[in-house]
Amino acid sequence: MEPASSAVLSGRADNTLVCFYSGAGCSVCCRRRLCSSSSRLQSCMPAWVIDQYGPNGVLRFTDEIPVPAINFASEVMIKVCAASLNPLDISMRGGYGAKLLKLRRDPMSVMDSDSEFPLILGRDVSGVVVDCGSGVTHFAPGDEVWAAVPPWKQGSLAEFVTLTEYEVSHKPKLLSHTEAASIPYVAATALSALVNAGGLCRDNCSNKRVLITGGSGGVGTFSIQLLKAWGAHVTVTCSHNAEGLVRGLGADEVVDYMAGDVAAQLDMMEKFDVILDNVGGETEQWALSLLKPWSGAKYVTLVTPFLLNTDSMGLLDGIVRSGFTLHNKAIQNIISNGVFYRWGFYAPDGPALDEISKLVDAGKILPVVEAQFPFTQVPQAFQKLEQGHARGKTVVRVADEDEDLPQAEENVDDGYREAAEPEQARETLKPH
Repeated sequence: MEPASSAVLSGRADNTLVCFYSGAGCSVCCRRRLCSSSSRLQSCMPAWVIDQYGPNGVLRFTDEIPVPAINFASEVMIKVCAASLNPLDISMRGGYGAKLLKLRRDPMSVMDSDSEFPLILGRDVSGVVVDCGSGVTHFAPGDEVWAAVPPWKQGSLAEFVTLTEYEVSHKPKLLSHTEAASIPYVAATALSALVNAGGLCRDNCSNKRVLITGGSGGVGTFSIQLLKAWGAHVTVTCSHNAEGLVRGLGADEVVDYMAGDVAAQLDMMEKFDVILDNVGGETEQWALSLLKPWSGAKYVTLVTPFLLNTDSMGLLDGIVRSGFTLHNKAIQNIISNGVFYRWGFYAPDGPALDEISKLVDAGKILPVVEAQFPFTQVPQAFQKLEQGHARGKTVVRVADEDEDLPQAEENVDDGYREAAEPEQARETLKPH
């Protein structure tokens, strides 16, 4: 059965918002069947890996990947209950950022030709701590946690993942693991862009006008909610069939980029204090003129040439070229109209996720899960994400739920499952 043409959002009694293509969104089984010490862990684990860069066919399932060891006192080992996919996973599967990320994984690799394979993708994790290094003070075995896995580390499409305690946060109490896995990486990316590059925080947003281009994807849907929780006025560009979704998340104004000249539509509005660009390309050419001149306004793009440059030119030349490009654009814009031009990047930050967890449990931020897949169907999950026009996140249920949870009746075809409403659903929103 083909997935519905539009996402279905289900508001639940616990103030979560989940869009289902499939099944129920709970992974509480992970709380019940854990090992609490490393002595009970097997030596190998199942995982989806790639042995070379390329299209979807390079994904390979194996149960012979060594369980990641705790090598440093500050590390924690997490049993993965759910993971989610990001556009970065598709790019990394194709080799995006390979040279710089390989160097970041092993600085000595610049001296040799050792392979980085097999690589495990997946940048989001929600699960349970099973072991801790001797220096860990904030977590203990049995703690439910979530985290964004840095791109230079082995990912979450596996039974276990090891991270430092500074990259991990306690999972929101109101969310299942499936719901929680949809948030960490987009949250870390949005926070880095909006706070570090955009200069925004909860104390200075009450009079700020923010434009988000490409607002219906993972970073966009999270950013809308965060900015509204901080009191900002939020305008979003998206396609017409995502308008219901972004308005339901709090967007004040929505511009359909398919209905004529989007730049002209936005130019008729009051100018903005911050623009978060999730689209890139030609957007930059017209978006900068929408900022308030000579008032400290900032344009932050998440679509940068940095890793493309290091891939195509080599590390040194790519870094130099990227620095030169950023410097020239920043100088040009500050001189011409007094606006700041900046690049946004993902930055791991466990303590920041602690603050997001509080907002989630307060009902200020809701997970937006567009599609769910079992661990056996990771290639289908990648195919779904590659279709584009995301309406939230694509989540992979890594833990086997069948033993512990009754499942909704399924009609499976090509990796997709019929939509099933949660038992406690109180309303259903259908974006048009």
